[in-house]
Amino acid sequence: MVKFNLDKVIFYLNQEYDFTWLQSLGKVFAVFSQNDCGNISFGVDNSKEKFFIKIAGLKTIESIQTQQEAITTLKSAMQIYTDIKHQNLIKLIRHDSFDNLYIAVFQWAEGDCLFDHWNFETYQKNPKILPPAKRFKQLPLSKRIDSADVVFSFLDTVSKKGYVAVDFYDSSILYDFHSDTTTICDIDLFRKKPTFNNMGEDYYGTKRFKAPEEYRYGDIIDEATNVYTLGALLFNNYFGNYTDKEIQQRYENNAFTPCSLENWEFTKECYHVALKAVSIEKSKRYSTISEFHTAWNAALSAK
Repeated sequence: MVKFNLDKVIFYLNQEYDFTWLQSLGKVFAVFSQNDCGNISFGVDNSKEKFFIKIAGLKTIESIQTQQEAITTLKSAMQIYTDIKHQNLIKLIRHDSFDNLYIAVFQWAEGDCLFDHWNFETYQKNPKILPPAKRFKQLPLSKRIDSADVVFSFLDTVSKKGYVAVDFYDSSILYDFHSDTTTICDIDLFRKKPTFNNMGEDYYGTKRFKAPEEYRYGDIIDEATNVYTLGALLFNNYFGNYTDKEIQQRYENNAFTPCSLENWEFTKECYHVALKAVSIEKSKRYSTISEFHTAWNAALSAK
């Protein structure tokens, strides 16, 4: 394991590497190195603008992919960012091969990740520091409703562009508590329709959110799967409350579970709309994000 210190930002890799070229782009002010995808990312500031720079091909500590697999995945993702245009999606500026690596440069988006797992140890050591997910839950309902509307809009656009969201969960969402802006920051594994589960139980995604078909080899992954994902987000991050034990049970049981109405912070009309979205049987869900959104808006307007 090799320790690096770039502009007083410390991180580790499983190899030596010269980052002079990165520092020539500006001052490094952030690093995201604890990802299982095999990428390492940096925040860089050149005093005029900030960039989010994603690099594939280095020997990262947490990677479950080979260096070449990480390069192939990131390179393939560039077309996805090009195809899916949405005002709340992080902006891709350029991408290219460099020094046996693949580099993608994005416009920096301010905000905190709603599942910042790399900071969990800090929160455990300092209980007074609230994670972004808990700070988000303390926001007024109106702000959370607006943020949810962004995700509805984004996933509807994803479908209309001919894609399905894959590995989309709270770690893919940034929230800026100063401007109340929601940004989608990671869509690397999205797939063109039609697609199916070619990995069985190990299909991409967290067990906190995965739909039943995301555990079954050969099952179709489609817009109704994304309906389930969005419903799970509404329960987990926006309006539902769970104990740590209840969340752990999802990992143990390979199954998301909605919270009870008593632990839902919003109206019963919205609860039942979200509940339908996470139906185990796909045929009982909304078939499209648009249909789900229409039902959600109707519930919001209910007296």
